[in-house]
Amino acid sequence: MKGALGFIGVFLSFLSDASYGNSTSISGCGNKTQNCEMFCNICNDHFFARMDCLDKLFEVVCLKPFENAMNLLNSSDWCVWGNVRSAYNNFTICTEEIAECLLIPWPNPLVEQTFVGIHSKFFQDCPTEELSDPPPGIVFALVMTPICLIPVMVVLVVLKTKNGHGSS
Repeated sequence: MKGALGFIGVFLSFLSDASYGNSTSISGCGNKTQNCEMFCNICNDHFFARMDCLDKLFEVVCLKPFENAMNLLNSSDWCVWGNVRSAYNNFTICTEEIAECLLIPWPNPLVEQTFVGIHSKFFQDCPTEELSDPPPGIVFALVMTPICLIPVMVVLVVLKTKNGHGSS
C-alpha cells in the first residue's frame, strides 16, 4: 500500500509541477504550524519558483543537520543501520514536512534526487551481501525439489485410485 501511495505521489508531482522549478509563485501554505508559516514566508519573500525554494529549504533545514549527524560518526559506522536510523528518519520527516508545507507532493523528483545524493555520498561503499542471491547450488536444489516431487505425487495418486479405493 505504501509503495502504491509513493507511486501516486510521484505521479502527482509530475502533474503538479511538470516544468520542475519553472512554476510561478508560491500559492498558499499547507498547514498553520509555526515552522510551516516560516517556510512559506521565506519562499514568498525570497523565491519565485516553489521548487527552487523547496531545494534551498531541503539543503539548509534537512540536509545540513543530516550531514552533521553523519560526520559525527566514523565512515565505517555509516553502514550500520542502528547508527544512522535516527538521522535518516529525521531527514525523511523533514523533507516530508517541508514539502507538505509548500503544498508540493512527496515524493517528487527533487526528493528522489536528494535521497540518491545522500545514498551515493554516505552509503555507496556499504556491503550489500546480506541482500544478494543465494549460491547457484542452493537455488538449483530449491527449484528441483518441487519439480521432482510432482511426478512422485502423481504416481501415488494413480496407484491409490487403481487399488480400488477410488471410484474409477
